Amino acid sequence: MSDVLRIGNCSGFYGDRVSAMREMLEGGELDVLTGDYLAELTMLILGRDRMKDEALGYARTFVRQVEDCLALALEKGVRIVTNAGGVNPAGLAERIRKIAAEQGLECKVAYVDGDNLLDRAEELGFTEDGAPLTANAYLGAFGIAAALDRGADVVVTGRVTDASVVVGPAISAFGWGRTTYDELAGAVVAGHVIECGTQATGGNFSGFRALARAGHLDRPLGFPIAEMAADGSCVITKHAGTGGLVTVDTVTAQLLYEIQSTVYLNPDVTTHLDTVRLTPDGDDRVRISGVRGSAPPPTTKVCLNHLGGFRNQMELILTGLDIEAKADWVRTQVEQGWGDARAAEVDWTLARTDHQDAGSEEAASARLRVVIRDPSSERAGKAFTAPLVEQVLASYPGLAMTTPPTPGGPYGVYTPAYVPQETVPHRVHHHDGTTQEIEPPTETVEPPLVASEKAVEPPLVASEKAVEPPLVASEKAVEPPLVAGEATRRVALGTIVHARSGDKGGDANVGLWVSALDEKAEQRAAWLLSTVTPDWVRDLLPEAQGLDVEVYPLPNLGGVNVLIKGLLGKGVAASSRFDPQAKGLGEWARSRHVPIPEELL
Repeated sequence: MSDVLRIGNCSGFYGDRVSAMREMLEGGELDVLTGDYLAELTMLILGRDRMKDEALGYARTFVRQVEDCLALALEKGVRIVTNAGGVNPAGLAERIRKIAAEQGLECKVAYVDGDNLLDRAEELGFTEDGAPLTANAYLGAFGIAAALDRGADVVVTGRVTDASVVVGPAISAFGWGRTTYDELAGAVVAGHVIECGTQATGGNFSGFRALARAGHLDRPLGFPIAEMAADGSCVITKHAGTGGLVTVDTVTAQLLYEIQSTVYLNPDVTTHLDTVRLTPDGDDRVRISGVRGSAPPPTTKVCLNHLGGFRNQMELILTGLDIEAKADWVRTQVEQGWGDARAAEVDWTLARTDHQDAGSEEAASARLRVVIRDPSSERAGKAFTAPLVEQVLASYPGLAMTTPPTPGGPYGVYTPAYVPQETVPHRVHHHDGTTQEIEPPTETVEPPLVASEKAVEPPLVASEKAVEPPLVASEKAVEPPLVAGEATRRVALGTIVHARSGDKGGDANVGLWVSALDEKAEQRAAWLLSTVTPDWVRDLLPEAQGLDVEVYPLPNLGGVNVLIKGLLGKGVAASSRFDPQAKGLGEWARSRHVPIPEELL
């Protein structure tokens, strides 16, 4: 048994840097190379692919990487573990075998399935909103471990949890069992940190300017590596000579990405995020230790994607003076033009990107965007676009469009469901043609009710009558609680606070923390932890008004995680927000001005 298992990552999403697999294999020592290609939206995309061609349904960019790098991986003894199988892991495994045969390579390929519950959708109660397009349960890591135990060189899976591609190799290498909870939890944290690729090495990092000043962004960002130890601790690092940086802050940024409460549920273990300890361990090295785990939950999540109907959008440019009056006029004209053909759902958004006395026409312009959704493809097509086009010579001065009219297209609606773990088959199809059933966890416990101590009920709505949203968001000032007599200065929150945000289905999460490297880190963290409440968040981000907001303190990380429920509507594929995946939500929060005590600046 090796003392350290070096697990690298070469993909954080379907569409990530194709050259990353070769870069990781050539850049230094590795034992295992993983790739994460799946997300809720990706399952929809792959599901639609397979509707068109039964042979598809997997990440085709991974196939390109394997064609280029399989011989190199085998030569170096690096095993590949990935969830690129999507909704057709058997098809991907067969494709890899063909590549190996074409290149004259001996390669043992195994695949894990059982996650696809589409054939049982009615039995499991998934058809309330109609038959789903995809229905995939999140599997754990013991199937991957079993495949590696039997000598697989490449393991592909369907919908396992993102961290499972790291947890599985660690189970196999260190012989962990079902109840070695602390070790499993440590591997889940390691997997969560490296699953999104370069987000752990400076990508999407709110402190990127400091990295740029130090020259760390002059080269393509390196992909992360987790050096796993038998006790579940690890060191996050990257290959020498690659771009980016691994620091406590870059690791914290990824830890706070797309989580919910202080417990992180996995089919194999419940991970307690408030026990995570991060410490520097040298250049480009951060040690993760102290992670505690407990028995996993009795249920596992199922990603359901339904075809929700058809959607379309158009964007108008409004330039110069009287922006709001222009927007009101054209909106009235278009609504009249739709008449009875008005789509079922219509969202208008005016983005005031215009500046007074601007030095360029673009800087003097605002954008009016309209997004519609309807069960009918006709209402989402010409019936929607024609009344907008007809106003080109009949409306406000300077009317122009950023895109031509299109027929629109179908959109998906993501819904999470939960089923008992024992109802989900978990199968390993080994390289020798045999199949092994993986038993569910021997012990499960209902997850603790970890609700925000500062959560409040959202305001009651007096009427259910739908009203059109205002064209311009509220500019309500943010007033956090202050100590009487304390001197403050109104500055951007990002002056002292980092952020990372993302999507969780229809919800958005924002992690807020202060840098552990700051001289005033302890005082700033105390201020942040005492200041961020659901009401404060609603004022900070006016789009959250009327929504349920939960705040979870994570003092070990010097910050909090904020969950804004329903901000993204029915999920990424159906959202009409300007930023449907909430990727920029944290940066908007950092740009908002709030009173901060002078002594903290």
